Amino acid sequence: MTKGENLRIDVCVCTYRRRELDDTLLSIGALTVPENATVRVIVADNDVVPSARERVYALAAEIPFPVVYVHCPASNISIARNACVENSTGDFLAFIDDDETASEEWLTELVQVAESTCAEAVLGPVQAVYSDDAPGWMKRGDFHSTAPVWVKGEIRTGYTCNVLLRRTSPHVAQRRFNLALGRTGGEDTEYFTQLHQAGGSIAYAPQATVYERVPHNRSQFSWLTKRRFRFGQTHGRLVGETRQGLATLRQVVLAAAKAGYCFAAAAALAIAPVRRNRFVLRGIMHSGVVSGLLGIREIRQYGEPASGRADAA
Repeated sequence: MTKGENLRIDVCVCTYRRRELDDTLLSIGALTVPENATVRVIVADNDVVPSARERVYALAAEIPFPVVYVHCPASNISIARNACVENSTGDFLAFIDDDETASEEWLTELVQVAESTCAEAVLGPVQAVYSDDAPGWMKRGDFHSTAPVWVKGEIRTGYTCNVLLRRTSPHVAQRRFNLALGRTGGEDTEYFTQLHQAGGSIAYAPQATVYERVPHNRSQFSWLTKRRFRFGQTHGRLVGETRQGLATLRQVVLAAAKAGYCFAAAAALAIAPVRRNRFVLRGIMHSGVVSGLLGIREIRQYGEPASGRADAA
């Protein structure tokens, strides 16, 4: 892109029967726009019927950016994410979840890091907002906020709840989210893992914050255990795809040993709920890795009805 050329950014929201979508779109409308940039909003409705269409068009009148509504049934998050990619015409596309709100400088911070690093993907932090009735240990340990994991000085995978993608990069342009994982979750982990393995770089914008309220059903320990186990399954499956025979067996033994250590540490920390539960969840994640390495099917997290909607992972 030459100096002074207009930068085009598509902000993408995948949605499925979420009332919080209104707040998400209004926060996008209040964004500070990067210099020499134009913004467009794409909403991909993953419901069987176009249930969000009227709400989206009504809110479009309150947003200073063009809004594109795409109906892409049904109940498979990968279909919605791919619809956003395929309808994007920008230099960059950003993803934010339909239960999150963006900070004013969110997009500016992502773009600044993308331009300074030339990375194919830039992640930002997701700050959890807990209700008053959430367990004290959960709030003190902040078990729901999201940030990237660094391995030997680099980020090797990512997430779609707060990310900017360089759409024109060859590592992004033809890449799509796996439809087979659209109801289990883990499609974003696979996407960014494969992007990194193909030579794409992933950077981090620590000030590009989005906020996510933690609803009552996610304030339960059981929800965290299910999510961590599925994380482990996805990681184990991806590791297993690059190893065979004895190499896979060694990974199974290693993950099982890590799980055993974590559960033992949790037992020793029984009176310290934050540290105890952190070790329990790590042990469950490593158990999921064993499951993934052994080829056990990943648990389903999308498309399950819960109070009239599917609870996205």
